[in-house]
Amino acid sequence: MFTELYGLQSYLVNGVRTTGKHGNSKAAMFQPSAILELEAYHNELKNLQRLKEFRWAYLYQNILSDVTKNAVAMFMIELLTKCLKQPEANNELFYFVEDSLHHLDMASDKVTANFPLFFALHVAVFFGFRISDEFSETHHFLDMEEGSFVEHQPPHLHYLQDKEAAAVSHLLKIMQPEELEEVQLNREMRRRITYALEEYYAYQITDFGHMKSLPVLREIMS
Repeated sequence: MFTELYGLQSYLVNGVRTTGKHGNSKAAMFQPSAILELEAYHNELKNLQRLKEFRWAYLYQNILSDVTKNAVAMFMIELLTKCLKQPEANNELFYFVEDSLHHLDMASDKVTANFPLFFALHVAVFFGFRISDEFSETHHFLDMEEGSFVEHQPPHLHYLQDKEAAAVSHLLKIMQPEELEEVQLNREMRRRITYALEEYYAYQITDFGHMKSLPVLREIMS
């Protein structure tokens, strides 16, 4: 779990496969993207902590039941998991992820479609490799190896240009998810930008590999 106070932590949960008083499985509360309130025994000398109590901190209206939103949430959680390496608290990152999931839960179809790009571009800030928005008429190539807009075509195949580079620039300027309603992208552009962002993260994060949630996300949103 990614926690507010202690960052990434592993917990032992007693009786997680038993059924609660109202016939609900406790395991259902530990789905990826679930937001829980926890009471835990924390020992800094141990790698595996123990939970005392747990309950829903936020009840989703759509994410756990809507196929598209669930696929987007899985993408977000996998990306976060691949970037988090150490059990260090990062309150600002925690609040950003929590707020993003709240917005996704209530988002329109158009906002949902653009949400993976928004999240991937903005969560990079918290890991120190945000793409610098210097797109212009002269700097209309986005070098994905360097994470910057450049004037000349890069000497490799890992770049975006023109409309796709301009779309990334637009997304970098967006601060509130509701503004994604204004971003005009077709499915093919979203697909190419998502591929490019996966490459970008692979250059920044050691052993990043490939995201298992991406083929599912692309299939659902095609």
